[in-house]
Amino acid sequence: MTGPASLTHSARTLSASAVAKVLTGTPLEPPMYAALAGRLRRAFIEGRLPAGARMPSERELMTALEVSRTTVTRAYQELRDSGHLRTTQGSGSRIFVPDVPGGRVDHLLSPSGTIEDEIDLTTTAPSAAPLVPEAFQIAAEKVVDYLPGTGYYPSGLPVLREMVAARFTQRGLPTDPDQILITSGALGGAAIAAQALLAPGDRVLVEKPCYPNIIETLKGLRARIVPHAIDMNDSGQEWDAEGMAALLRLTGARSAYLVPDFQNPTGILMDDAQRERVGAALRQARVVPIIDESPMELALQERAMPLPLAAYVPDSITVGSVSKVYWCGLRIGWMRLPKSRIASMAQVRLRLDLGAPVLEQLAAVELMARHEESLEYRRARENASMKALLAGIQRDLPDWKVARPPGGGSLWCQLPDARSTALVAAARKYGVVLASGPTFAPGGGLDDWLRLPFVLSEEVLAGVPARLAQAWADTSAGQHRVGWGQAAAPIIA
Repeated sequence: MTGPASLTHSARTLSASAVAKVLTGTPLEPPMYAALAGRLRRAFIEGRLPAGARMPSERELMTALEVSRTTVTRAYQELRDSGHLRTTQGSGSRIFVPDVPGGRVDHLLSPSGTIEDEIDLTTTAPSAAPLVPEAFQIAAEKVVDYLPGTGYYPSGLPVLREMVAARFTQRGLPTDPDQILITSGALGGAAIAAQALLAPGDRVLVEKPCYPNIIETLKGLRARIVPHAIDMNDSGQEWDAEGMAALLRLTGARSAYLVPDFQNPTGILMDDAQRERVGAALRQARVVPIIDESPMELALQERAMPLPLAAYVPDSITVGSVSKVYWCGLRIGWMRLPKSRIASMAQVRLRLDLGAPVLEQLAAVELMARHEESLEYRRARENASMKALLAGIQRDLPDWKVARPPGGGSLWCQLPDARSTALVAAARKYGVVLASGPTFAPGGGLDDWLRLPFVLSEEVLAGVPARLAQAWADTSAGQHRVGWGQAAAPIIA
């Protein structure tokens, strides 16, 4: 049998057995043709089935995969429609990976690739703010001054560190530029902090629900996750500081990952009184929290914000980024560190990389200098999108419980029944790609919840609830069931 490692010459014809070996995994979930098309598309994008190679005939692949001819025929047609197969008479079907300017084809973020007419609701990453092109033009002119040097700035450009420090100070948390470390996004900062603070087997308290990528980061460090449930129905007590204190005493957690400002995925905001109580619980337990402020700018209405949580926990590490207001493609974030931890965090950082790109840092400087313009644009756009999505849910899915959040980039919807995972499968039929509630659940559960981002345009999101209503009806009728052997959920942004 020809194995994947031998698939190196793009002009060759792939054998059906070689393709079948690459696709080895869990059984195809219904509709089987769509699942097969998705797996093939992912293999193309990853290069495990190389661009330019000729695919086996439908009959040959049908036999190798032990599926019907119709399944293979429809999968091939779906791949032709999405531009991933090109078929010519007499030459068969060749693999093609299309360019996607402005799009997103990445198997780590897309559940099974990207189809042009699908609405992708797996991410809260917005498109670029209008000022981003101008910022890069100015940055491209200024980067010339940096070319005589090495280009390595492991702590970050001084001008950017000064701007970030000044923002913390303005918010009521005095900060020196030396306390700022520029990173590759907020997740990069959180990963540095977790690696510095935790040894394998150490316990870390994490909100439930929470940002899925931090769950994977902590698992990769072999930390033991301690879920702390958030109660969205108890205003002013959502984080349950007393319960958190008891959980920290019981488990002996060394750290905690918290998102107090428009928490992902719920969008709720920790008020000052809760911050004081949560801070006291963390200090008493001698826990060093990693505080993720990446959604902090995403208030849907202009409002006075509480003091940063770090003001109540002097030994805390705060991470943030420019992603949600300007553009996620910048990949510029930061860490605010206690002075006693600067050296240890810098040492860990140098084991991972030698600094964020200079050009992107310069672009971030330009954007931060005109911050209010981008913030007003983002707030107006996402308010309109949120209202359209919320109104549609209330109209087409009246049994769903969803509160209007004070900020963030998504609605956190409570379903009448625990069928979130089944809904994700059903929604693909109607052109909507979702992330199920359990994706956000450290320790399991939450299949009666669903995150719906509102970062896409008002026009696109206005039609989503009607599609979801059809998919929900399918799950009610038992047309989509999730059984054993289902593939693991993708990483969700």
